[in-house]
Amino acid sequence: MERPTRPKILLVDDEPGLRQLVRVTLGRGYEFFEAGDGEEGVAVALRVRPDLVFMDVNMPKLDGFEACRRIKRDPATRQTKMIMLTVNARDIARQVGAEAGADGYIAKPYSPLMLLRQVEEIFGPSVKRK
Repeated sequence: MERPTRPKILLVDDEPGLRQLVRVTLGRGYEFFEAGDGEEGVAVALRVRPDLVFMDVNMPKLDGFEACRRIKRDPATRQTKMIMLTVNARDIARQVGAEAGADGYIAKPYSPLMLLRQVEEIFGPSVKRK
């Protein structure tokens, strides 16, 4: 019997503690990948082809908006769901994110329940948190 694959989630943020918080919040029903800056995030996304990316906006080397554009521009990752994470909750940032190809936007600080809701909207409630 073939083992079902777990959804792949890529966490791109220059704060390791925040990446750990997202992993702990979402549980073990997912296969997690991490990157500490935008350039690394693009490289990891193109290599592992995640189902969902949580992308910080303000990062070294390459900001989240440009990283999102590059991931969405590649045919292999064009369908990847992209949720932008940022402290900038202004409408203009949301507009730039949407233009870059983002599928959602979460303002920091955010509640763990908000993260869970976003993931359930994308994958449905069928993924079990363990």
